[in-house]
Amino acid sequence: QVQLVESGGGLVQAGGSPRLSCAASGSISSISAMSWYRQAPGKQRELVARIFTGGPTIYADSVKGRFTISRDNAKNTVSLQMNSLEPEDTAVYYCNAWIATMRSNTYLEVWGQGTLVTVSS
Repeated sequence: QVQLVESGGGLVQAGGSPRLSCAASGSISSISAMSWYRQAPGKQRELVARIFTGGPTIYADSVKGRFTISRDNAKNTVSLQMNSLEPEDTAVYYCNAWIATMRSNTYLEVWGQGTLVTVSS
């Protein structure tokens, strides 16, 4: 079994710069893409940022230039540095990763439990 555990959410003032972290644990063989998604109240879950094993990244247009995703392959972690937060960034942020376990070479999609980020104006 593998799991993702997020940390770093909470109440932040507009313009703030919190950092979210996510750690993968369990019987991990390898991790492919790691991502952050978010779901705002009444809206669908959306991709915020993704980082591939070799380092390439993609970002949602709404966060380009403000958010930075990074990963530590040795520690099986992914982080999201968020700068210049706006009230519209209020959402539950979910960590996501494609993980192959020691038991299988098949990559399975794994989700974290989510961490709430509330941006006050």
